Amino acid sequence: MSHPGADGQAPGSDPRPQAPSLDVIATQSSLPIPLPSEQSQQDSRSSSSTSSPAPNDNEESDFYLANNDSQSSLGVPNLQDMQVNDDECLPPVNRLPNEILISIFAKLNSSADQLHCMLTCKRWARNTVDLLWHRPACSNWTKHQSICQTLGLDAPYFAYREFIKRLNLASIADKINDGSVMPLAVCTRVERLTLTNCKGLTDSGLIALVNNGSHLLALDISGDDQITEAAIFAIAENCQRLQGLNISSCVRISNEGMIKLAKSCRFIKRPIQLKLNDCGQITDEAILAFAQHCPNILEIDLHQCRLVGNQPVTNLLTQGQSLRELRLASCELIDDNAFLSLPAGKTYEHLRILDLTSCVRLTDRAVEKIIDAAPRLRNLVLAKCRNITDAAVYSIAGLGKNLHYVHLGHCGQITDDAVKKLIASCNRIRYIDLGCCIHLTDDSVTRLATLPKLKRIGLVKCSSITDESVLALARANTRHRPRRDADGNAIENQYYSHTSLERVHLSYCTNLTLKSIVKLLNACTRLTHLSLTGVQAFLRDDLNQFCRDAPPEFTPHQRDVFCVFSGQGVAGLRRYLNNEQNFADPHDRSSIFGHRRPQGGLDMPNGLTGNANGGFDDQEPDTIDDEDGMDDNSEMVIDVPPPPQGGNHVAHNMAGGLHVVPPPPPPAPPQAFPSVYGGQPNGGPVAQGVHFSNDPQMFSQFIPVAPASPVSEDDGNEDAMDVTPGPGSAGPSPAAGASTAPVRGNTQQQHEAGPSATGASTASMQGGSS
Repeated sequence: MSHPGADGQAPGSDPRPQAPSLDVIATQSSLPIPLPSEQSQQDSRSSSSTSSPAPNDNEESDFYLANNDSQSSLGVPNLQDMQVNDDECLPPVNRLPNEILISIFAKLNSSADQLHCMLTCKRWARNTVDLLWHRPACSNWTKHQSICQTLGLDAPYFAYREFIKRLNLASIADKINDGSVMPLAVCTRVERLTLTNCKGLTDSGLIALVNNGSHLLALDISGDDQITEAAIFAIAENCQRLQGLNISSCVRISNEGMIKLAKSCRFIKRPIQLKLNDCGQITDEAILAFAQHCPNILEIDLHQCRLVGNQPVTNLLTQGQSLRELRLASCELIDDNAFLSLPAGKTYEHLRILDLTSCVRLTDRAVEKIIDAAPRLRNLVLAKCRNITDAAVYSIAGLGKNLHYVHLGHCGQITDDAVKKLIASCNRIRYIDLGCCIHLTDDSVTRLATLPKLKRIGLVKCSSITDESVLALARANTRHRPRRDADGNAIENQYYSHTSLERVHLSYCTNLTLKSIVKLLNACTRLTHLSLTGVQAFLRDDLNQFCRDAPPEFTPHQRDVFCVFSGQGVAGLRRYLNNEQNFADPHDRSSIFGHRRPQGGLDMPNGLTGNANGGFDDQEPDTIDDEDGMDDNSEMVIDVPPPPQGGNHVAHNMAGGLHVVPPPPPPAPPQAFPSVYGGQPNGGPVAQGVHFSNDPQMFSQFIPVAPASPVSEDDGNEDAMDVTPGPGSAGPSPAAGASTAPVRGNTQQQHEAGPSATGASTASMQGGSS
């Protein structure tokens, strides 16, 4: 016998579906849509549960009941779960995680833009302040005072002292003393500290800065001549994480201080860079301590450490596990034994740069041992090693394609045969200096011109070379490459030209004429530096307007013969010579490019023919410096490639005859050159171009996190050769009737050091909230 149910219906009747409550609807709307498989599993689970009968849709739901009548269902006792989260109503940009915001703000190139972001709201300020104060701009005294004032606040809105990671005071070095750096001593997380040429800084100020320097990784105190070993002891005690040190010209630092510093760095794991330039008081004991206790040393510069002998050099090479750069310029005590003492059969694959300038005791035996021990040398400097001969150059040729930079200036015993052997074996040379190699002739220079990646060539005082060498540079400087479509496929009979030569030094090459130089200017469109000091053809008043000003320390005679074009001066000289009617014959281009040009046209205003015995690997990137281990396994032939055989290079005229298709002349300039300088009072241009490197920040990036780059291309030393008086005590005298350059003052620009201006504008946020 059946009994009615609780709701008055018979048990056998179908239960009515239960209407969902409002809180259930809100909950379900916020959940993700389940997949079909998940939906089926949920349906099976819900159907198997024992829940109370559901009322009809038109009846009240259990939302209005005090409690759900089923013990197994999940009732909602109140309305708290229906409250909407505030985050769901925020705009999308406000829902970005902090990490994404920081990444976005870091992409802003302008510190002013970052400041505007910081002033938007508190959250953005928290994510921007670290970027603004990571490297505060102490580029002038006003900003420095503002930063120090902010750091001295009792209750700052942010802990600015903890955000500063880099401090560079080189821009205001003349105003820096112990008192001006004391406010910065509160910064406890500084990683890089640059105090270049702060002559007023003593041990007291430096010790205050490094006492909280447990995070310090790089320190540059070069030129601070009042620093003594007391500060070095403090650095050794407090800065055990130090990875880079520049103490160039710190003449009061003793060997004991350096030994103590070397011992404190013995547990360093990352490479350390050590620059001891012009520290003539440093002896073997200090360098031996670094070789023993710092096996991971990466770069060491001992320029003009004249008391350093052979044993430290040997130990640095044998005990160093990753030494890449060794500079020993003007270490006059070093001789062949420094390298002949290296273990037989041991190679040092990591060594890339070796500078032995003015190591006058070295001979061919040392060079031969160096090449055997360091077969992957990329930059080799043997300038003023006057005892080396052709035998040494034959050994250098064994470096092959690894050699990119070679300096053999003042090695007067080198002849054409050695240079030709070097060029045949090392066809990836970018820079070569053979200044004062008086035995060189056109025979070797014409071979040098065929180097496909040659960017800089120095032939100062190679008095035997003539216009033939310069014409060879102009003729062979452009290499032909096939044009490619969007898919990278070569287009038939379509070529473009590429010029690589950028800097040419021909001072005191007295046999050169105007004709060859004009052709060089027109062929080498990327040329940015041309030195012709002492070349009589260029001692002209009308060309002086394009020259750089002579350095102020030059003698009157050196000023008279000084002739260096750089930057806009090269472009102006080219335009002037091409447009001046008096030079119509010199810039006739028919003889330089021959009588054939490839079909399809060239990008450059010249067409160069090629030799029939070579070709280039066009797939190889034309970079200044190849990365280690990124060998492209391609050998480059150094001759200019011929155009395709199917190309027709001789045009037919209407009469059936043949005529040569000459290269197009250079385009006429839009206006006369002097007007681009903005009308100086004296009528001359503002001297522009590459100046002697005096940037006090050059060491600010010296911590090596990647393979060391090759020798800087604008090292400022090359022009010293250009302005040396010519052979003889009085130098070359100007030709009769040729006017000399007037004395010009030095207008060398002073580059302001220091990071980009971030300002101290965040100081306005101190003590308040946005």
